[in-house]
Amino acid sequence: MVTNIDMENKNSNPKNYGKILKGLLGYIKPEWPMFSLAFLLVVVGNILGLLGPRLSGEAIDAISGGKGNVDFQVTISKALLMLGAYVSSAFLSYLMVRLVVRISQRVIVQMRQDTFNKIVELPLSYIDSHQAGDLVSRISYDLDVVNQTLTHDLIQISASLITVVGALIMMFSISVELSLVFLILVPATVIFTVYRIKKTRPLFSARSKKLGELNGYVEEILIGQKTIQAYEKEEYFSEQFRIRNEDSIDAYYKADYQGSFNGPSVTLITNLSLALVAMFGALLFLQGNFTIGYLASFILYSRRFSGPINEIAAIFAELQSALSAANRVLNLLEQPSEKLDKESAHVLSDVKGKVEFRNVSFSYVEGIPIIKNFNLKVNPGSLTAIVGPTGAGKTTIINLLMRFYDPQEGEILIDGHSSLDVTRKSLRRSFAMVLQDTWLFKGTIRDNIAYGRPEASLDDIKRVARAAHIDEFIESLPEGYDSIIDDDASNLSQGQKQLLTIARAMLLDAPMLILDEATSNVDSRTEIAIQDAMNKLIEGRTSFVIAHRLSTIRNADNILLIQNGQVEEQGTHEELLNRNGAYAQLYRAQFS
Repeated sequence: MVTNIDMENKNSNPKNYGKILKGLLGYIKPEWPMFSLAFLLVVVGNILGLLGPRLSGEAIDAISGGKGNVDFQVTISKALLMLGAYVSSAFLSYLMVRLVVRISQRVIVQMRQDTFNKIVELPLSYIDSHQAGDLVSRISYDLDVVNQTLTHDLIQISASLITVVGALIMMFSISVELSLVFLILVPATVIFTVYRIKKTRPLFSARSKKLGELNGYVEEILIGQKTIQAYEKEEYFSEQFRIRNEDSIDAYYKADYQGSFNGPSVTLITNLSLALVAMFGALLFLQGNFTIGYLASFILYSRRFSGPINEIAAIFAELQSALSAANRVLNLLEQPSEKLDKESAHVLSDVKGKVEFRNVSFSYVEGIPIIKNFNLKVNPGSLTAIVGPTGAGKTTIINLLMRFYDPQEGEILIDGHSSLDVTRKSLRRSFAMVLQDTWLFKGTIRDNIAYGRPEASLDDIKRVARAAHIDEFIESLPEGYDSIIDDDASNLSQGQKQLLTIARAMLLDAPMLILDEATSNVDSRTEIAIQDAMNKLIEGRTSFVIAHRLSTIRNADNILLIQNGQVEEQGTHEELLNRNGAYAQLYRAQFS
């Protein structure tokens, strides 16, 4: 079985620049009229800029033969025209930059939105196999690098190419001989640039990858900060970060070190060309075949020709980095979202809650089965408790129920319908979930409780808050139900966060319920009250409870003891105790 990481590595070949540029052009296409206007401004601005050296040479030649008889009228008019050309060129460049910045912002906004949309649509298998920090790095750092390229580098390259072609035409119009002398070393520049592209291309790809890994590690550490301090492991993780940081810096150094050769090396080659031009131009002038003004103009044009080449070499490192960053973003956008529903899939409605697992087998990694030939029948409105050691497959059963993953073998039936034959949306809307790992977003308490039913009235929200025994706390806050929860809900205790998620599930009023140790983060006194509320919530609903504290599932209709992906024992609490098997041993171990 090919993993998500294998597929991504296969599709992220940094050499496929044609594919990367095609992907970027797909985003630029809607802005093409504005980009065309920007390109027109670049063309006109550079043409005006190219008039300057010619006018400068004519102004110099207005000094009659260098004998001091200056034609002031011609000199001043040429100088004013040159000034006008440069000012106009600068003004058009200013307009072009403003236009391109606005266009690139719109392009990046769309790319960032598409990237975020893709992240939330990705299957859980992809999220589980990638660090969150790496995904954050793609939507932030990588797109910022791409933005820099769109706002500066692409237009800079376009302007440079226009300048190079225009300067070359003007040089040939002045002197074919000098132009040929100047172009002797151009092949060396081209060969050197191609060589440097092959040398530095993989280095910038590695640089982006290392940064994503570093971000992922930092996020992992921040999440576990309390545990790190409790175990006094600050020095250990600081050392681990130092190693990763040095790897990241090493990748940066290798890329930037190699990239730094490009500009100076190309500058050296072009300066050698200028030296040859100056020498042969002086000989032509001494022979009377060349005016000093033409020589000055030619030298200025040769600098206009070589300057953009130097600039392209200088921004080459930025382009390599940007294309590598764009490759990571585009590769993410190409990842398959959750499988589409079958064309024949129907909406699951009027759910009674009859659930059946038929010969279900599943593995996250090929060759390592988690669930093996699993069978289970759950009657509508019954409570099924799932217990067992860590790694036994308890959470996997829930993942399969919710179609976060699909089984490799067998099928799961809801009211007699295969879960693969109904729409995911209707299937998931049939379940309310309360997980041990609480999730609340930045917003009001009211919005968080009404997350599954945003149209719910305040009275309904208050009703479930009372049932969850969180109403007194909420009403004690200055803003009550309009109080704001921080980004990471740091202004709430773990128990309060758990109670809010319980209230959220109560409000959803789904026909089926999933509880993953929902009372594990509250004190004993609150647990009693919550258990009472849960009993009311569970009543009449098909419920699945993953339990670690066996005291909370004594009244379950069916208790499954899962071991090695299979049902080891099942029955009611009393039946399993009387059987004196693995469940009885586990129960006595907790209460001995």
